[in-house]
Amino acid sequence: MASEGHSSLEKLPPSDHDVEKQPHHPSHPISTVVELEALDDGVPRTKGIFAKMWAVVQALDKFGVEARGIERVPPEDRPQQNVWDCFTMWCAANTTISTFSLGTLGASIFELGFRDAALSIIFFNLLSTIPVAYFSIYGARTGLRQMVFSRFSFGYWVCMFPGVLNVIATIGWSTINSIVGGQTLRAVSSTHQIPVWAGILIIAILTLLPPFAGYKFVHTYERWSWIAPAIIFFIMLGEGKKYMSVGAWGGTGPIEAASVLSFGSSIVGFGLGWVSYAADYTVNLPEDTPGWKIFTATYLGLNIPLILIEILGAAFMTTLPNQPDWAARYDSDGIGGLIAAGLSPIGGFGRFLTVIMGLSIVANNIPNIYSLSLTCQIFGPLFQAVPRLFITLIGTGVYIVLSIVGANHFETWLDTLLVLLSYWLAIYASIVVEEHLIFRRNDWGKYDFEAINKIGMLPVGFAAAFALGCGIMGAVLGMAQTWYVGVLGRKIGLPEFGGDIGFELACAFAGIAYPPLRYLEKKYFGR
Repeated sequence: MASEGHSSLEKLPPSDHDVEKQPHHPSHPISTVVELEALDDGVPRTKGIFAKMWAVVQALDKFGVEARGIERVPPEDRPQQNVWDCFTMWCAANTTISTFSLGTLGASIFELGFRDAALSIIFFNLLSTIPVAYFSIYGARTGLRQMVFSRFSFGYWVCMFPGVLNVIATIGWSTINSIVGGQTLRAVSSTHQIPVWAGILIIAILTLLPPFAGYKFVHTYERWSWIAPAIIFFIMLGEGKKYMSVGAWGGTGPIEAASVLSFGSSIVGFGLGWVSYAADYTVNLPEDTPGWKIFTATYLGLNIPLILIEILGAAFMTTLPNQPDWAARYDSDGIGGLIAAGLSPIGGFGRFLTVIMGLSIVANNIPNIYSLSLTCQIFGPLFQAVPRLFITLIGTGVYIVLSIVGANHFETWLDTLLVLLSYWLAIYASIVVEEHLIFRRNDWGKYDFEAINKIGMLPVGFAAAFALGCGIMGAVLGMAQTWYVGVLGRKIGLPEFGGDIGFELACAFAGIAYPPLRYLEKKYFGR
């Protein structure tokens, strides 16, 4: 479908390279192609760099490379039939060493025992992934990507602020994932080590291919990529079990409570971190796909790997006092060293498995880079004129540089990013859910999907902006970071460390503020 206000698009012939192996619908538009004479802001598409970009897109389309950007996927052009893809998509994205590394933070950062960490992992994951599974239904119902759909809550202009935060999140996650992947590849050999920067480059190049090609290739890769890492994690469990001390508690009382809450914020930042991408990966499902099937497949695909692998990471931290060699490798090469140590008892084959684990991070980076390319297009017609696949190239270059520069700050960056994500995503989820359930009455007929680019038919955004500000205030009051402890956060545990309740307060403040503000917005602006 063309962007609103533009002429019709050229219809290209069906591709012979449809990786879904489904009949290709005869209408296969290249979104905003060079035939369109001008953007809304007057920047021509038929001249200069835009024309050259779209010429490349047209040439690649015959190989099945996705041309569509944030334009709606119409119901008649949705070849995906298998709801099981919702399971494998998120199972693969989370069956990686990033998930394992999160589990280790319970001991390394928050000084929790195994039991405290495991119970926190179970509870906070089951809670934080509910919005992700719920928003996955939105993609099939609307054919719109997650951040574009957000315009129905935030309005055209205000929605750009969550868009900026989402860009930061996609680049930040890709950076952190590439660092831990590079560390793991370096840890394969103690004598001829691969430099971390070289490992980062390898991971980035492999990550680029599916997002560059598009939706179908993303799902095809994720459909199978989880199998090998899952088997290797079971091997690690078998090799490390005899060294684990899993009976310990971290303590009791307010200090333990503060540590659990702070670790929980990190867990929420990881699981809830997918909520701003969720609908991106279901837009090709038929709009009448049962919602409960999408929700269940997504929820299980998230929680099975998140809970099991994070608990494995927490358990492996208990091996360090019993295995000085493993502790030395962890001190030397971080999470990568710990994974290599866990596989070292099986010799050369263990080193081969360590390489696979290092490369498993690709499955986690793929949705980051693909959703980055879509998020950037919500910033206006000029950004929408840049083909999605070129944005993947630019984003990849940016996170390669950041990964190499930040390779020595992995744990600090990971903890900080996870917690900050939990703050803003809790606000975002509250606003979008309330708009749909309260003001749209859970009725998809109350949306005009053709108006998604019509500023005058979308909410003004004042309600969402003020609710967002209230949520940020709640996060500041409740946060507990090394660089700042909020007024309410410091009342939990030791005052100098506090306990992080930032995401809870952010969600509550935004959730309470939005309904009355949105009511007033609708009353005075009529939209």
